[in-house]
Amino acid sequence: MKLKKSLVAVPLSISLLLPTMGVASASGHESHSNNGTGMAHSATVKSPAADLRATLDSLLSEHAYLAIITMQKGADGAKDFNASADALSKNTDDLSKAVGSVYGEEAGNQFKEIWSSHIGYFVDYVKATGAKDEAAKEKAKADLDQYRVKQADFLDKATGGKLMAADLEKTLNVHVNELITAFDSYVAGDYDKAYDTVRESIDHMFMVGKGLSGAITAQFPEKFKNTKSDTPAADLREHLNYLLSEHAGLAILAMQKGATGAKDFDAAAGALNENTDDLSKAIGSVYGEEAAKQFKDIWSSHIGYFVDYVKATGGNDQKAKDMAVNELDEYRVEQAKFLETATEGRLKASDLEAGLKVHVDDLLKAFNTYVEEDYNTTYPTVRTAYAHMFMVGEGLSGAIVNQFPDKFQGNMPTDMPKTGMGGMSEQDQSNDVIMWSIIGFALASIIAAMMIRQRKTN
Repeated sequence: MKLKKSLVAVPLSISLLLPTMGVASASGHESHSNNGTGMAHSATVKSPAADLRATLDSLLSEHAYLAIITMQKGADGAKDFNASADALSKNTDDLSKAVGSVYGEEAGNQFKEIWSSHIGYFVDYVKATGAKDEAAKEKAKADLDQYRVKQADFLDKATGGKLMAADLEKTLNVHVNELITAFDSYVAGDYDKAYDTVRESIDHMFMVGKGLSGAITAQFPEKFKNTKSDTPAADLREHLNYLLSEHAGLAILAMQKGATGAKDFDAAAGALNENTDDLSKAIGSVYGEEAAKQFKDIWSSHIGYFVDYVKATGGNDQKAKDMAVNELDEYRVEQAKFLETATEGRLKASDLEAGLKVHVDDLLKAFNTYVEEDYNTTYPTVRTAYAHMFMVGEGLSGAIVNQFPDKFQGNMPTDMPKTGMGGMSEQDQSNDVIMWSIIGFALASIIAAMMIRQRKTN
């Protein structure tokens, strides 16, 4: 393997191409931010290092989400399995291009071959489960074990021994076990456990992004203007990104389950409700218990309107569908007003309404095309809807940090308000995340190009 070490110096300025949500503006409300210089007194969610972290979070968590969906579709023999698998494949392409941009095309192709193999072994496991072939299931697991060795060896050599193969194998085992557990529980009909594991597997990848971005920015500080990816403000941005993107992913999945009358609909909806609880607690940790309750009432209403839309679609009731859409429009106005008031005008209601419309339209488009069996439109829309919520997270976290800069001072989360989202103090996940450090530099440009391309297509 010939690694083009000279390409390691590729700058990450392209990461700034990642579009930001219109509601991110806090004009007229200056914080103590130094615009990304990384000094200890800064309080900002927007910096080269924080942007890298958000970009990594987006692609890595999307991988886990799409892998779980695809395995479920395979188990069900669903018509949209191929489209779901194609979306997962495109995610693999993005990761492989990132490796190639750092270490050269040959290394990128080698990474893709190895990475794709583990997805193939998951497919083998799904097929063997459907055929009740225990021997084939054990072979798939053995293949996954061999994959971990091969992938770890590749990364060890690629990084010149900076990443140790033994540690990497343990890291890869976490991801493999989470996906197997989520799938086995789904097939066994233990849907509560299945969706608990779905949430855990998505959340885990945000820890991967945190550790990776920290390793990269520490190794190449000048490429990131000496900013840090693990500041209190960046932590807030990450956890809002997690909850908001997970909301979009779970909402789309629950709507699909509702449309087909799937047995796991209640569990999928339950996971979505748990997400709402966590998001409301996050709001309450900043604005108080009363605000949390008000937010939860408003936020829950729009989920209810999506359910109404699903039911109306199943009943071929166009009038009820139109009513649900109208209620979603009213929700946008109410939610926008709440956030504008809470942030003392840092988020403008008009901008918020426009941003919320994108979210609503994405979910309706993903659902409508799914019902119409236009799966080649469904899954690009799923990816767009998922990525869009990272812009929402940046906008909301930016307004909060601007509003309460003293709560987000310094480079370490020593006085950060509790958000009720969990995992915010987990600093010691290096074994879980170090494997990713070779792919960092190109991911920002890939996610930006992906979103722009999908928007043009849609």
